[in-house]
Amino acid sequence: MEDYIVRVTAEEGKVRAVAAVTTNLVKHAQEVHNLSPLASVALGRTLTASVLMSVFLKSPNNTQTIQIKGDGPLGGIVAVSDFEGNVRGYVHNPLVDLPLNSKGKFDVAEAIGKGYLNVIKDLGLKEPYIGYVDLISGEIAEDIAYYYVYSEQIPTSVALGVLASSDKIIENSGGFIIQLMPGAGEETISFIEEKLKNLPSVTSLLKEGKTPEDILNMIFSERNLKIGEKAPCNYKCNCSRERMFRNIISLGQKEIMDILEEQNEIEAQCHFCDMKYQFSESELREVIEDKN
Repeated sequence: MEDYIVRVTAEEGKVRAVAAVTTNLVKHAQEVHNLSPLASVALGRTLTASVLMSVFLKSPNNTQTIQIKGDGPLGGIVAVSDFEGNVRGYVHNPLVDLPLNSKGKFDVAEAIGKGYLNVIKDLGLKEPYIGYVDLISGEIAEDIAYYYVYSEQIPTSVALGVLASSDKIIENSGGFIIQLMPGAGEETISFIEEKLKNLPSVTSLLKEGKTPEDILNMIFSERNLKIGEKAPCNYKCNCSRERMFRNIISLGQKEIMDILEEQNEIEAQCHFCDMKYQFSESELREVIEDKN
């Protein structure tokens, strides 16, 4: 199944939802960063959340960054998505490994530990919007839902899943976000809560061959479900040699010269795709001399 996102409405527009399958992009992230199975699950959930949340961006130049920072051995997670459904990300410790939790699953909460979640939206304004919440579980889905309720005052349910084996095989990945719009009453809330309580996990549904539309239909088939836009999502880095060169120049003349005194070139590596770029002493000195 190709990776894609679909958005829907239900209850005459009083509920909006988005669902995605992200198996291929999570596999790609695992390969790029050589992630352990536990790190694959943690980053995969965050990439999936970022892709789902990108649907709510308003224009092509908008981007959104999820930052998760905890005191556990994983260290932290970063995921960046854009209006087109492209996402990229990394974890601080790609080789983290812990025993399975009491439910026999990868212990993402223990790997992340206690900490916080930031959502940074660059909407093309003078300053980005930054929302901050403390982690309430470290399982990521609950933390994203809490962010929406606390920071944006939107009642939200989130489900995220990555099915991985101990030998680094990603079987499937996906998730959904459901949000209540103004006018949704207590009966609608109770209906959704009951449906979600009895819904199998996202990974088990995907393993059965269910599509994102199938999953949302299982929840809202009785509530005037309307399937909307469907769009691809991909793991895609936007780094380039020119962008990296600008980053190095931004370090300032003194720091660049200090580095060049120890080595005859500067190497920059992209966090998101691990691509390495080399810049020679001569080209860096030329730019510095031009500035002077």
